[in-house]
Amino acid sequence: QVQLVESGGGLVQPGGSLELSCIASGSIFRIVAMGWYRQAPGKERELVARVNAGGGTEYGDSVKGRFKISRDNALNPVYLQMNSLKAEDSAVYYCNLMGYRDYVNSMDVWGKGTLVTVSS
Repeated sequence: QVQLVESGGGLVQPGGSLELSCIASGSIFRIVAMGWYRQAPGKERELVARVNAGGGTEYGDSVKGRFKISRDNALNPVYLQMNSLKAEDSAVYYCNLMGYRDYVNSMDVWGKGTLVTVSS
């Protein structure tokens, strides 16, 4: 059973910074990509940032230039540095892993989420 554990959420003032981290444990044959998504109350879950095994990154339009995703060589753990935070960044942030359990079986795993609140 693969598990993702997120940490680093909390309360921060507008303009402040936070760093989230996500560590995967369990039997993983190969990681294809790891990323962060967020969901605010009453809204759909949206992509924040994602990094693939080749190092390619993708960001949601609303966080470009403010957030940065990084990872160790093995794509685990993965970090999300969030700068210039705004009230609209408040949400539950979820870590996601896409990969393979073995040569054949793919997996799409989600963490339980960590709450980020941006408020004065």
